[in-house]
Amino acid sequence: MAELPPPTLRLDIDREALAHNWRTLDRLSGSARAGAAVKANCYGLGVEHCVPVLRDAGCRDFFVAHWSEVPAVITHVPPEQVAVLHGPQSDADAAFARQTGVRPVIDSLRQARLWSESGGGGCHLMVDTGINRLGISAAEAADPVIRSLQVEVIMSHLACADEDSPMNAAQRDRFDAAAKLIPHKAKSLANSAGIALGPDYHFDLTRPGLSLYGGVPREELAGQIRQVVTPRAAIIQSRTIEAGDTVGYNATFTAQARMRTGVVSLGYADGILRAWGGAAFAHAGRSLPILGKVSMDMIVIDLGAAPEIGEGDWVELPYYLPDAAQQTAVSQYELLTILGHRFAR
Repeated sequence: MAELPPPTLRLDIDREALAHNWRTLDRLSGSARAGAAVKANCYGLGVEHCVPVLRDAGCRDFFVAHWSEVPAVITHVPPEQVAVLHGPQSDADAAFARQTGVRPVIDSLRQARLWSESGGGGCHLMVDTGINRLGISAAEAADPVIRSLQVEVIMSHLACADEDSPMNAAQRDRFDAAAKLIPHKAKSLANSAGIALGPDYHFDLTRPGLSLYGGVPREELAGQIRQVVTPRAAIIQSRTIEAGDTVGYNATFTAQARMRTGVVSLGYADGILRAWGGAAFAHAGRSLPILGKVSMDMIVIDLGAAPEIGEGDWVELPYYLPDAAQQTAVSQYELLTILGHRFAR
């Protein structure tokens, strides 16, 4: 097969910023150690690009959601450092955990029985303290099947850590109470936002995710977390349009005067949604507004501020996550995880 030509989309990943963010979150975790949520292909950025950086920065605890995510991660770190948050749903899951050495996170009495009946061994345990997703209830903490588990890390998950909500303290206290009932080696509650809530939430292990990759869920982290990812696209066509000409679907933009435009080869199929309409690309610090609607594979931009660039030149989409979320009304989590597979990373 012929060698593929280079793509016209690029996702620049700042590995130094990623390492800085982990070290910052580890420092802010105080006496606790920071792990890393690397689920969803490291929030869309790529396990092969991110996990080695996090490992080399000092991380020793990695969390995925699905069993299918394990092989990519254990290519770079020892299996015993990887935990699967969704837990064993079947005998096959339990067998896979035992054969590889990864840690299942037990989320229910059924999973606890399944794991014990498969032979048991080291595992983590999720306790629900109010988010009502995965995890055993407080009432189930005293169940014999739970108390028989070899729990390495007992954990829970905050529902409102990005807000100043009384629910945060309530969940912390419920978690602390449940942990007293179940033998364990370490406790873990705080996500990225939870780290910013302070030492009362850190326990032994924190589990940052969003902020590793540039997200700022609480103001306390602003100025400490660096941008990690920047989408870039090559201009694949430039043209001059006249006053009265329209651009894109539904002709939502009409030129008021003669102007030069460029087409970049990305769109909502790549995770750059129509919510970006009205935003701007950039080149050498100059703003290049989006004209009309974002379409599936193409966006038209105004090249007026950069008359020297044209076909084959690259432009970037400013992607500082707090600003991008405010501009698009798309959450910082979604802005990361929807970035498509056509980007060269």
